Amino acid sequence: MTETIINFILFAMLISTAFAIVRMTSLFAVIMLASVFSLLTALLFVTLDAVDVAFTEAAVGAGISTVLMLGTMALTARHAKPQTQSNAIPFLVVCVTGAALIYGTLDMPNFGDPNAPAQVHVAPEYLERSIEEIDVPNVVTAILASYRGYDTLGETAVVFAAGIGVLLLLSSLARRRRDDEEEGDI
Repeated sequence: MTETIINFILFAMLISTAFAIVRMTSLFAVIMLASVFSLLTALLFVTLDAVDVAFTEAAVGAGISTVLMLGTMALTARHAKPQTQSNAIPFLVVCVTGAALIYGTLDMPNFGDPNAPAQVHVAPEYLERSIEEIDVPNVVTAILASYRGYDTLGETAVVFAAGIGVLLLLSSLARRRRDDEEEGDI
């Protein structure tokens, strides 16, 4: 019962944070609220016993993304410009995408269903053999670090390459802006 109340409180905080983000015009406030949103999402993952996903969300969502967005904000305006176009088309795209995602989840098994494909195929093998094969008591850690070690390494490399790419784009944008300012002074 307590866990359900905590989940509802966290979900209500997520919804209110999302609405606040949509209503803000200060880009700094938007970035900070997006970071809060990521931390709330990480807390929600912890309550769902997905600590590895929570750690990733906190590190990437609240940490790296916030730093990159603050760096980007240093090169842009401080406030969002007022919109001159209608929001109808983006709203329609979001509604259609949301409806397609909901439709795609209709035939998913119920949460925690012991007969779900994830529970009857690979999971029993991991649970039975991971301690004797790898000697790591946490099965999630054993799966991520050993059974899927190359996948995890590849995912880490992709995130690292994306971060380097963003930093290169930001540095070239700052250099171009500096060059434009120097040409304007001449």
